[in-house]
Amino acid sequence: MSKTRFDGLPPGKVLSHLGVMLLVSAVLGVVVSGLAIPFAGVAGFSARNVAESVDELPQELETEQLPQRTEIQDKSGKVIATLYDQNRVNVPLRQISRTMVEAIVAIEDYRFYQHGALGLKGTLRALFTNQAAGGVTQGGSSITQQLVKLTLITQANGDEEAIKAAKEDSYGRKLKELRYAIALEKRHSKDWILERYLNTAYFGDGAYGVQAAAQHYFSTNAKDLNLRQSALLAGLVQSPEAYNPTRNAAQAKVRRNVVLQRMAQLSVITDAEADKTVAMKLGLKVQDQPNGCVNSRAQFFCDYVVRWLMTDPALGETADERERLIFNGGLTIKTTVDMGFQRAAQDSVSSHVFKGDAAIGGLALVEPRTGNVRALAQSRPMGKGKGETFLNYTVPKRYGDASGFQPGSTFKAFVLAAAVNQDIPLTRTFPAPSERGFAENSFETCDGPYQSGATWTVHNSTSASANPNLYEGTQKSVNTFFAALEQETGICEPWKLARAMGIDLAKEWQKPAFTLGIADVSPLDMAQAYATFAGRGLHCSPRPVTQIEDTDGNVLKEYEKQCTQALPSPVADAVNDVLRGVIEGGFGSALNPGQPAAGKTGTTTGNQAVWFSGYTPNLAGAAVVAGVNKAGHPESLDYKSVGGQTLYTSSGSTTAGPIWGDTFKAIAQWLPDDDFTRPSSSDVAGLLIPVPSVSGLSYEDAKDRVEAAGFTAVRGPSRTSGVARGLVAYAYPGDRAGAGDTITLYISSGPKKERKPKGGGGGKPGGGKPGDGNNGRGNG
Repeated sequence: MSKTRFDGLPPGKVLSHLGVMLLVSAVLGVVVSGLAIPFAGVAGFSARNVAESVDELPQELETEQLPQRTEIQDKSGKVIATLYDQNRVNVPLRQISRTMVEAIVAIEDYRFYQHGALGLKGTLRALFTNQAAGGVTQGGSSITQQLVKLTLITQANGDEEAIKAAKEDSYGRKLKELRYAIALEKRHSKDWILERYLNTAYFGDGAYGVQAAAQHYFSTNAKDLNLRQSALLAGLVQSPEAYNPTRNAAQAKVRRNVVLQRMAQLSVITDAEADKTVAMKLGLKVQDQPNGCVNSRAQFFCDYVVRWLMTDPALGETADERERLIFNGGLTIKTTVDMGFQRAAQDSVSSHVFKGDAAIGGLALVEPRTGNVRALAQSRPMGKGKGETFLNYTVPKRYGDASGFQPGSTFKAFVLAAAVNQDIPLTRTFPAPSERGFAENSFETCDGPYQSGATWTVHNSTSASANPNLYEGTQKSVNTFFAALEQETGICEPWKLARAMGIDLAKEWQKPAFTLGIADVSPLDMAQAYATFAGRGLHCSPRPVTQIEDTDGNVLKEYEKQCTQALPSPVADAVNDVLRGVIEGGFGSALNPGQPAAGKTGTTTGNQAVWFSGYTPNLAGAAVVAGVNKAGHPESLDYKSVGGQTLYTSSGSTTAGPIWGDTFKAIAQWLPDDDFTRPSSSDVAGLLIPVPSVSGLSYEDAKDRVEAAGFTAVRGPSRTSGVARGLVAYAYPGDRAGAGDTITLYISSGPKKERKPKGGGGGKPGGGKPGDGNNGRGNG
């Protein structure tokens, strides 16, 4: 060894050089090791200790799937949102331009295909140069070593300690990096390593991987990158922020030209090509990749999709696992939103309720017989600014954090349906004075008479004849009429029916004022319920997603529609015949979209919220306008400025109805001109067919028996029951239904397993005061 190599260096530098040599000898096992051993004592190591430390390192580096951005698509396949922690789209090496490959190899590791895991010449040169300079002035890592470092950082998943360890400027880190690099080279081809590197590297400005970088900086794909573009991108990986062309164009150009000159020096390109390209401008055509639902054209539908998927255990055992898959899995999420419907809904909501109003306007659209959610719109956009919110008022609380609003008289439709189902003729009349008192214990709940000795005094806010029938009482939304009708039907069946149609109601809401809508609901709740009427009694759970695909286009999961016959089709036909009168001459006549439609208005006590829930045979929608204070709590709409007008009074037909009407008028052009099925008479008594008993039968035998009776049979999920496993536990509906209705056959999974009791107390649901704050003044 030349003595002059260490001349003039302080002792610390000498030891540092020796450490470098020892590191190289330990890893490579080359002739240099013989030179390092005599100095081992000086460096504080022994050759044996170094060898043992190398042997203790892991043999292989696990290369997990790289985080990739997820796309959310509308029903036609157009992207409406992208989600990612790292903006990356993996591409195979064959889809990266040859020029880009040559540029990155030339500037980062020109002997990549000739050497092994470690480029010895480059590493020694860089290590000694950096030691002499007292800092990092020259890079010496091979592409394989760089990939190891990038992989460790990426797989740290934001763990600051792990990231710090991956970047640590120490011999220990370098030793570990080299061992991993050797393992990678043994396990994978050079092409695989280079492909992985180009997909892992960070190119600045939020772009990870060469495909995302090509799209971001040049609005092109990696396979189409030319020399000027390739040289710029290849230069970025050394220091993505220092050479960021969107903020540091001059430095970026200098670095690009260094790459071009290096390519010419290595004869990858000619001097003439280099000179010509050096003279060119950067040629940026920046295209940002929006991240998250806040940047979507359907913000709250997107948010609903994410939160809906987060509840699916098939996407991961824990919430963290599901979130990682959704935001980093490179998924293609195919949804049900129709952007034509979405634009119409959003335009209508925004024109009737301004974002800065002390009120919320919202609308949900659901397709009957599929449950497909076609649009979700609300007046306050997503964000933290003035007049913005992250609360999704259009969906149930578990998907949007908003508690919902009382639906008022839109709940009368459930009492109407229960009455028809109980063979109460549509021509039946009830006295309807402007005010009437009802003993609360005269109303039957599922557990017997309502436990209260109070009198419920009901007031009308609309006028009607003295003894209206079910048509007039509904179309004019007469409160005293419906209190009397509910007294006859009982509260239990309307409550059960509302639940079967998608409204999540606890038993505590079995109160006399149920018919006046005292439980908080969302527009999506009401839209799916009224879609059940439109679908002739078939209730389908709201479905925002139809399918999820992975990065290779393989289907990870399909979401089939989930439907059950919630009420017999003749009953739904009769309800439709009554509710179409609301639009065809009733309170909602001004909302008529020009094709068969039905609906119901709703207003709560004190005008805190007003509703219109309506539908055609092919689409259902529920619109709400509700007063809210700065804390987000309900308050009256009276005297508020909403949509540029002061509301001295409000109602479902005049305040919420126009949101529904304008939306349906805009989209009527895309809806088939179908009509409702007319009931065979004004009284549907006798039209319902008994459903045969099938409990204990095999599925095939039960299916044959149900279809022989004139119904359609479908297989339902398993249910615990006393019936033997694999046989039919029960049918739903199980009593009566209309000809052709869908009967779901639920399969028994056997008795419920006994669980050992755990300690702890219980409690009863709160009862609330009679009427629960609704004195029956809510109108239609």
